Amino acid sequence: MRLTTVGTGTAAPWPGRVQSSHLVDTGSVRLLMDCGSGVATRLADLRIEWQTITHLAITHFHADHIVDLPTLLYAWRYGQLPPRSEPLDVIGPAGTLRLLSRFATIFGDGLLSLGFPISVRELAPGASLDLADGVHLRCTKVPHTDESMAYSVEAGGRRIVYTGDTGHDDALGAWANGCDILLAECSLPETMAIATHLTPHQCGALGAAARPGVLALTHFYPPVEAVDIRGEVATRFDGRVVLATDGWSLDLEER
Repeated sequence: MRLTTVGTGTAAPWPGRVQSSHLVDTGSVRLLMDCGSGVATRLADLRIEWQTITHLAITHFHADHIVDLPTLLYAWRYGQLPPRSEPLDVIGPAGTLRLLSRFATIFGDGLLSLGFPISVRELAPGASLDLADGVHLRCTKVPHTDESMAYSVEAGGRRIVYTGDTGHDDALGAWANGCDILLAECSLPETMAIATHLTPHQCGALGAAARPGVLALTHFYPPVEAVDIRGEVATRFDGRVVLATDGWSLDLEER
């Protein structure tokens, strides 16, 4: 199982970081979680085979997590020869089908009839889904928007948890407990703390509750990069911490 942090940025344009997106490769499953602005081009920059992504999971509907979805859909039809024929599985919270329908209203009805099958599966908080080849996806509600969810991807005895955007939530730490990689947003410094995003101190508390093998941080607004993120996390979490960049990856061997 491999995690690649494709996009580690936010709604604020910032050199070197495109908006949110993370890829999990395991077996025949290539799962892209979120798809913000710049992600399609960053996939190409990183020499990642965007053509063979099998699943796309959306955590919530803010623009910096979804706007390159139409770009990828069109790329699969018009940006490769031959055009894509393999099915695509789109996964997300309630409202995902409506979101795609609204994209089609903007870009034309052909967006959802591009010559390859597109299935849309909407998950309720707490739901689980078998993707393929023993890859298991679970979700839980997190405090950000009404629909916001975190995802857990499990395969070969390994587990990656991605928080999406979230505020502080004791239940999230318990849900993620013991995972191999906890990929957590780290949006704002303490001086700008709000209820719907995490600060480095709160990331440390989340790490202390979840005890992951690796706490990988992403979704950095520019002000948080001006503080000692590692130092603040370390006041509460003594494990391995990675400040993810676009293109960082980590491989997990099967147990």
